[in-house]
Amino acid sequence: MKRFLILAIQLLPLIPVALHAQKSEAIIATRVSSAPVIDGVLDEEIWKSNSGISGFKTWNPDYGKEMPFNTIVWVAYDDENLYYAFRCFDNEPDKIKVSVDARDRIRQDDWVCVNLDSFNDQQTLYCLYVNANGIQMDSRFAAGKEDTGMDLVFYSAGKIDEQGYTIEIKLPLKSIRFSNREPVIMAATFERYISRLSMNGTFPPLAADQAMAFLTQTQPIQYNCVKHYTLFELLPDITYSYQGEQSSGSMKTTLNKPDAGVTLKFGITSQMILDATLNPDFSQVEADAGQVDVNLRYELFYAEKRPFFQEGNENFQTGATGSSNIDPVIELVHTRNIVNPVAGVKLSGKLGIKNSVSLLYAADRIPDSDKDTYGKYLHYPILRYKHSLKNDGYLGMLATSAIGENSYNFVYGEDGIIRVNKSTLLEFQALMSYTDDTTAETDSKSGNAFGLYLHSEKRNIDYALTAKNVSEYFISQAGYINRTGVTLFTGMITPRIYTDSELFRKFDFELYSGQLRDNIYDKWETYNSVTITSLLGGSLRLNLKYNGSTEIYSDRSFSTSGFQSILSGRIGTKIEGALGYRKRNAVYYQVPEQGFGNSFTGDIRYLPLEKLHLQMTVTYQDLFRKADESKLYDYLLLRGKVTYQVNKYLFFRIISEYNSYHESLTTDFLASFTYIPGTVFHIGYGSLFEKKEWNGSDYVYGTEFKEMKRGLFIKFSYLFRL
Repeated sequence: MKRFLILAIQLLPLIPVALHAQKSEAIIATRVSSAPVIDGVLDEEIWKSNSGISGFKTWNPDYGKEMPFNTIVWVAYDDENLYYAFRCFDNEPDKIKVSVDARDRIRQDDWVCVNLDSFNDQQTLYCLYVNANGIQMDSRFAAGKEDTGMDLVFYSAGKIDEQGYTIEIKLPLKSIRFSNREPVIMAATFERYISRLSMNGTFPPLAADQAMAFLTQTQPIQYNCVKHYTLFELLPDITYSYQGEQSSGSMKTTLNKPDAGVTLKFGITSQMILDATLNPDFSQVEADAGQVDVNLRYELFYAEKRPFFQEGNENFQTGATGSSNIDPVIELVHTRNIVNPVAGVKLSGKLGIKNSVSLLYAADRIPDSDKDTYGKYLHYPILRYKHSLKNDGYLGMLATSAIGENSYNFVYGEDGIIRVNKSTLLEFQALMSYTDDTTAETDSKSGNAFGLYLHSEKRNIDYALTAKNVSEYFISQAGYINRTGVTLFTGMITPRIYTDSELFRKFDFELYSGQLRDNIYDKWETYNSVTITSLLGGSLRLNLKYNGSTEIYSDRSFSTSGFQSILSGRIGTKIEGALGYRKRNAVYYQVPEQGFGNSFTGDIRYLPLEKLHLQMTVTYQDLFRKADESKLYDYLLLRGKVTYQVNKYLFFRIISEYNSYHESLTTDFLASFTYIPGTVFHIGYGSLFEKKEWNGSDYVYGTEFKEMKRGLFIKFSYLFRL
């Protein structure tokens, strides 16, 4: 297997890459001498003096159809900013789905998006979403993955009127990276989403034979005489933290102190940025939502939410990673492994036209309980290099390290994406690891991981093939790898059927087969599934899936077959969410033995008022012993959230979560003001309640909830941009 993959990777440069059709002629952006007021009202002369860009066509639910309502976009700029204006016509403005909400929570609303390729190199996109009230969401797209964690500084406003709605966007040039050349050529795909029709449309239109290849279908835009800045940002933050915990029958203070930190950003050029942080505040404004943490084979995965790591995180995405639902290589750079850093530095940007580099270093504090063994700090130097190929392909190198006083782990290798033709991509990775821990009795270990991932998307059919080998001792302390010692092959094909029915508008039929060999036990397991997804009416989606599968654990084969159904979408303009049910076979890992059970998930969001948001999330799971049908456990998580959004800057939020398995209840209150990303004020208070009582010598089970832990934090930070 390894020899085959190495040979295949060596032959990749010989694969003929089909030439992509030449892009259309660049649009010349209009330079303005007077900046438009960002109020959502298109009364400035710049928006009246030219006809703008129109001709949007759908890509969802089908490609190339006329949108029911016209959309016009205008593009302008001055010395400091890029400007975009949208006129979105709608003959039923009362049905426009909109809310006053916190940033990044508008996915179910009516919105527009500027997908901006600021280098016009088909490698990455800034994605700037704005709903009809001017509320923002943003993300970064690279290597086939969209990272919604980033927060970009830009300004927006929206207004609903009798013709539909209008939006204005101001994007400071200091917020993005772009070429040093003159003129500056960027590229963009303008997008609109009509929520009640579940319909997306773009300009330029996405071609049916290229499907979702956004990067290769953008519209070039030329900006003449752009001013290039030397960027400098200073972001100081001040925090106060208090923590208390029950001890000997009373609440005792375990933490009570103020703290301060600073983050710096310096633009070496408009395309190369240096970031540094000292004593960063990495407290999370919102705690991770609870997950079922019983009967686990792998550690739970939590997404990165901390701003220092979020920015530029897309640069560390690698080809052929997370390529199927049984791929054990999830992320090669998972910064949640860096738990409590004392300092960090990043260098990221472009070297010339084709080359980009990213360097991350963080020194993580080792917990006091492990300092005698591993020292005070664990150092994480991470290096990423990419060389752009034709279209959206690239060749890349990655090196990650985790270095302590008595241990170290290195991962290094190559990856890439090759565009074979307009609709097909070939991704690969070839990685080696070396690990040594002088405190352990085992010898040093070396490992490897090789993978190929071929996938294609068209209007009528998608397909994907993967081959991957992960050796037993492939270890990545900087990444997230949930299983080693496996060889796997997968295949997927998804034909689509489009109908004229108003009820069943589209059907996706997915046939999937995955075969995995557990090399440690020399046994095969399988995962085969049939999935049907249908778009119902305007805004509902139904997913039905049956899987016939097995799992190798502790040298035994267990059934993991099951059936699941998921209904998601929105009803009217007030209710949205998803309901899911699964009946499954499963492994009870503690014994181990064969089990079976049910799981249910529900996430319902109700907007009784434009500014008031109520959300309830339910997660339930049970497991029974197959031999005698006795119950092994049941697990219920209830999470409620009430948010009052005063305006797009200020909100008040209460979250309460009940865990039946641990018989615990958590409550969190937050008042949050965010003017722009970086300029924020937060104050939060949280408590953990458990059914315990003090018997004079120990805490034992009680009949009533008692507050066992509490915490208060206050944070203020201000972004200075020069």
